[in-house]
Amino acid sequence: MSHHVSALARSGPRTGDWTQLIDDICAGTWINPLTGKQIRSSFDCRIVIEESLDCMEAGLVLDLGLRPPFAVVSDTEIHASPAARLIQNLLKEEDGTQIILDCPHADMSTIRKLTSQLADYNSAIAVGSGTINDLVKFSTYQLRRPYCVFATAGSMNGYTSSTASITLDSGLKVSLSAHLPAGFFVDLQICAAAPARLNAAGFGDSLCRSVAQIDWWMSHRLLGTEYRHEPYLIEIPDELQLIRRAADIPRGDIDAIGTLFRVLTLCGLGITFTGVSNHGSMGEHQISHYIDCFAGERHPGSLHGEQVGVATLTMARIQQHLLAGEKPPKIKPVVIDYDDMARRMGPDIAAQCREQRQKKAIDPARAEQLNTKLEQIWPELRAECREFAIPVDEMRNWLQTAGGKTTAKALGIDVGLYREAVMHAHEMRDRFSFADLAGASGILDALAAAEE
Repeated sequence: MSHHVSALARSGPRTGDWTQLIDDICAGTWINPLTGKQIRSSFDCRIVIEESLDCMEAGLVLDLGLRPPFAVVSDTEIHASPAARLIQNLLKEEDGTQIILDCPHADMSTIRKLTSQLADYNSAIAVGSGTINDLVKFSTYQLRRPYCVFATAGSMNGYTSSTASITLDSGLKVSLSAHLPAGFFVDLQICAAAPARLNAAGFGDSLCRSVAQIDWWMSHRLLGTEYRHEPYLIEIPDELQLIRRAADIPRGDIDAIGTLFRVLTLCGLGITFTGVSNHGSMGEHQISHYIDCFAGERHPGSLHGEQVGVATLTMARIQQHLLAGEKPPKIKPVVIDYDDMARRMGPDIAAQCREQRQKKAIDPARAEQLNTKLEQIWPELRAECREFAIPVDEMRNWLQTAGGKTTAKALGIDVGLYREAVMHAHEMRDRFSFADLAGASGILDALAAAEE
């Protein structure tokens, strides 16, 4: 563990005090240790994390001021799980109606259907994790109706974000602006009883912090993009606690799952300070998105967080390969091959991605400019990034200990598809990562070919 990271360590919350710090951030009373000042936030979401919320569910919803009639949205799998108790308690309210989605996908087709179903309700309650939360979040955003969410697993960090990951009609998966839930509620007994794979996916989603930080810092130093350190100040100390409890996650230990939810929640709260998700979503998330967009029938059903965990290890290898050199990589002009993109992506998605990619285009003049800058800053940039870095072997061991898979092959992802994702995922967004740096310096293909 780097000195920079370990220096931020502090004791975790007492058992049962899961929203310590979270409450201060939501109230805008948290004091930034870098400046000694409070950062007033616009985060308007009540967060409750308790060992059990049994028989408290309806009261929590009513306390938010959500007006009936309300719809309780879940999927068929929830009704065969301990979370069914939660739904039963919610439906005891006479104005609650159930909407059950059968194997839903977070895409625009499902959004249109759900938006129509929710039109007659004043508010909605999502009971589920990633897909259900994103669907209800974006549908209610379009309807301008409030919603709240009861988590059923610690599978991802998007519960408290103001964006939703939705697949467009073209097939491109993007983060769309949405709104915050009015309330985010976690019954740790229910979430601890979820399939171990789901909570391991959440661990994988949180594992990316160090590689996302390195990507974002490099982009800041090289390109001048904005960078904020506050998300890491609030997240890293709990991340250290989570790592120490990794072995307890697959066992469904309440304290371990509580710590997992704190890390996932604090990562989501980071957007309060940044307005963007860069602090927790850079090159590694692009690899996962590429798989989701283009795997088609080859997609094995691997979860977002599972893919991010594996892609985190890949990005760490790419970063650490480049940072091992005492001399900076030599950037060459990058020619955008639209025909090749269209062959792999289809013309509609390729056109959308080309627009994003042109925002970070590298022509001969730009390449010369970037090489000059790299020559000037490389010794310092290299040292700074290596201070943030965590050895790949350590991260792989943590992920495995938490019950996660550590290779694409282990997830059932076609290795050829995964290597393609590593080579081309950076084409999908305008965020500049070490994958862009490796591609522009001509070594990305070789690094991708070593991935399994």
